Amino acid sequence: MKILAFDGTAKAASVAVLDGERVLGYYTVDNGLTQSELLLPMAENLLKSLKLSFSDIELFATSVGPGSFTGVRIGVSLIKGLAFGRNIPCVEVSTLEALAESLSCLPGLIVPCMDARRQQVYSATFISDGGELKRLTEDRAIALSELAEELRGHDENIWLVGDGYAVSKAAINRAGVETMNTPELLILESAVSVAKVALKKYEKGEFVSDSELSPIYLRLPQAERERLEREATKQ
Repeated sequence: MKILAFDGTAKAASVAVLDGERVLGYYTVDNGLTQSELLLPMAENLLKSLKLSFSDIELFATSVGPGSFTGVRIGVSLIKGLAFGRNIPCVEVSTLEALAESLSCLPGLIVPCMDARRQQVYSATFISDGGELKRLTEDRAIALSELAEELRGHDENIWLVGDGYAVSKAAINRAGVETMNTPELLILESAVSVAKVALKKYEKGEFVSDSELSPIYLRLPQAERERLEREATKQ
């Protein structure tokens, strides 16, 4: 099964094509611009290099958040457009679950952390057992101090991952909770992981039509949103 996957939820945008679990090609761009707007031409170039076309794709997947609102919207809109009228299954993948998937080979707790500013992160907790992920919490916005307390009682190795890795590791370690050193190449989001999660979901029957695709917009607590809005107006 040929899978086309997008991820535009973070600073770097990426596209991947897989045949089952085998990676056929991967394309990522991170040059400080609004990368999510490049997803379609990136996909076109990647498919051309593989001598494939959109008509060869049997499963579409995209990260649906949390993350950049613009990136999430563009990824969802792309899949809707590409799948429209073709009866091709689509899979919605949590950005946090895709991040965890990249570390699923490492035993212990896997805690994706996406920076939400002001010592807060978008996060979820998973446990890896024999390469399979089990979700322990839902995706949520959480203060790093609260996350550290939540992790304190666990005996397993704790692996952090995501663009909030550095700030999260520093804060959680300061709270007296030890975390492992995640390999640098595995820290950031990847469309390859989106595709791998999508395949597992598809095999479980967890897919939707293009018209049913929808993004995940996690919200910070109301008081925090209002404070950030006040600060923005002062700048």
